[in-house]
Amino acid sequence: MTVHILLPQQQADTSAGASTAYDSVWAGGDEANASAQPPASQQKGNALEQTMLSHDKLYVVLAVVLLVWLGVVALLVRTDRRLSALEHRLDDTS
Repeated sequence: MTVHILLPQQQADTSAGASTAYDSVWAGGDEANASAQPPASQQKGNALEQTMLSHDKLYVVLAVVLLVWLGVVALLVRTDRRLSALEHRLDDTS
């Protein structure tokens, strides 16, 4: 796992040509792994996708999204069962 230390920028210029602290991370221009990456002309897809796939972050994001959806489905099933039980109780008492 690569840890990127982000130092505060001393530049006050934030125009389109100025770089930010995150440019190298999102553009896939990590200096530590620069020699391992092919030149930009050979890369296919966008830079964010390449960065996520090269560091296996994409699979982590997909796993988290899957867990969230499973949690939502479990909550809906549980709520449906409780409502059904309440409806049956109301039918029995009336």
